[in-house]
Amino acid sequence: MARTTFTKAEKSWILYDVGNSALVLLATSVIPIYFNSLAAADPSVQDVAVGAWGAAETIASLIIALLMPILGSVADMEGMRKKFIMGCVGTGAVATVAMGFPSHWFAFLLIYVVSSVALNASFVFYDALLVDATTDERMDEVSSQGFAWGYVGSCIPFIACLLIVLNADKLNMTLQTAMLIAFVITAAWWVAFSIPLLKNVEQKSFKPRQPHAILNAIRGIGNTLRNIWNYKSMRYFILSYFFYIDGVHTVIKMSTSYGSNLGIEGTQLVLALLVTQFVAWPSSILYGKLGRKVGTKKMLLVGIVGYFFITLFAAFFLRTATEFWILAICVGLFQGGIQALSRSEFGKLCPKDHANEYFGFFDIFGKYAAVLGTGLVSIFTFLTHNPSLGVLSIAILFVIGFVIMLKVPDRS
Repeated sequence: MARTTFTKAEKSWILYDVGNSALVLLATSVIPIYFNSLAAADPSVQDVAVGAWGAAETIASLIIALLMPILGSVADMEGMRKKFIMGCVGTGAVATVAMGFPSHWFAFLLIYVVSSVALNASFVFYDALLVDATTDERMDEVSSQGFAWGYVGSCIPFIACLLIVLNADKLNMTLQTAMLIAFVITAAWWVAFSIPLLKNVEQKSFKPRQPHAILNAIRGIGNTLRNIWNYKSMRYFILSYFFYIDGVHTVIKMSTSYGSNLGIEGTQLVLALLVTQFVAWPSSILYGKLGRKVGTKKMLLVGIVGYFFITLFAAFFLRTATEFWILAICVGLFQGGIQALSRSEFGKLCPKDHANEYFGFFDIFGKYAAVLGTGLVSIFTFLTHNPSLGVLSIAILFVIGFVIMLKVPDRS
């Protein structure tokens, strides 16, 4: 009979998603706005503030892309995964608090890059620990629970931070002081929910420790890529994932910008973002249960189709705040589920003793896919002078992802 409760290790693994999601939500909403306020104080950078922010994001992503396959391979050695997570959380939390001190935009940006690298690097080691925290049969449900509780858990510190920042004047404090408090709350939340993971999840799968680990890891990158390509299930899955997750991330990144372009108020956009978080909570849990019952591949196909229609709705019908709220609810229905089942399916496919090494490539595919989607939106918008057609171009990615996913052999 299937177990309906979660083990201590599974609960502890899930809680880390609750911890890191607070910084993720703050970084996608409040932090860019705060950076713009710092940049506005410097006349020399006002016109290129967006470019400076984009450059910082790009640099952080490049650092992750260069380091993760190498560090991931080292982390696969006995007893190393949790040590790397501890290092990432410690460094990231200190950097997050430190963001509250600079009053100059450039210093703030440098510290933000450190915080972003630490946060995103921790995801690779955390994702790899999924294979140690649970079994293949329960992986879909546990991964989905992580995303689900991460969505709702992130809202608690985020709302507290938002109330402090928006009411800074009433509280007789400067915006910088309010942001410092917000950063302290977010960092403390991240650290607190990391403790159960570090305490209760043991690395059961590993490869033996070896001399010259970093050099061997660099040499092994090509071998890992060949193994991924030669394994039919993983090859088609990772290619499909590259395209459909590109569409998912593009929808997330472009929705607020598109809504602003349509004249929808910023308050409505932020509130809709919170609605997405709350809708994604039960939806992700349901997705995990359905994945175990009807199959992960089938539920991924459902999610891809769902996002395809979301894209059509955004292109043809999204014009008012009410319709943006409808879009936010629809995104919440599929966002957590498709990300969670993608993570768990890859965890089932990759060799357990090389999980970090493989998840390093998995996370890179997920991050750099979004470049293609945003590029499509930009090209079609510039060519047609119609933002709606630019958004519609995202649908191409879901069509390609769907077709390739059909080629992934069904798991017996």
